Amino acid sequence: MVKLEGKQIKYQAGGRTILQDISFSFTDGAWITVVGHSGTGKSTLLKLIAGLEELSGGEILLDDQNAFNYEIGAYRQQVSYATQSAQLFGKTVRENLDLPYQVRGLKPDEEEQVAGLMQMDLPAEYLDKAVSELSGGERQRVGVLRNLLFPPKVLLLDEISTGLDAETKAIIWQAIHNIHKTNQGVVMSVTHDEGEIAHATETLTIADGKGTLKNEFTN
Repeated sequence: MVKLEGKQIKYQAGGRTILQDISFSFTDGAWITVVGHSGTGKSTLLKLIAGLEELSGGEILLDDQNAFNYEIGAYRQQVSYATQSAQLFGKTVRENLDLPYQVRGLKPDEEEQVAGLMQMDLPAEYLDKAVSELSGGERQRVGVLRNLLFPPKVLLLDEISTGLDAETKAIIWQAIHNIHKTNQGVVMSVTHDEGEIAHATETLTIADGKGTLKNEFTN
């Protein structure tokens, strides 16, 4: 079972309160879309949950344990954050897809990597393709795949399909849906994609620093 909670989350920056008193509780299979006007703190909320920004107040708990009591490497293996522009490193796709295994002390599984590439509609030979030769859409597919090789308990998606063509969007979202259906973790997504907003089981609307939660099944 997965349980992600936020208790009276507060975040301040530059003397300004960005988020205040945001609380939520999500469990297995939840898909939450975070919506709100530009600059309201949607991405900031995901970064706080990912441990990339420091809370000004409140708590974030994973499986009833304060997020900051986890060793950071162990936490980020369970709470994975993907952004609009995948940050790839090294020379090849293989180096990027080896990383999730290496941080877990495991030997890379080429069969799994190739299966993942194919799920992203990329051929097996892309495993040794130079990162510098990838298109923007291909880079994003590899970046998202890197997050999915070991399905996390919590997957945070920060406008991952913004600027992508319709075909690439469909490929990426289908791969994520397939993993979510099997893994039944928690997905929190900031997106302007109407199809993804409609897919959510819940929406969290942020306005004036506060969050309003709506269960899409009952409202």
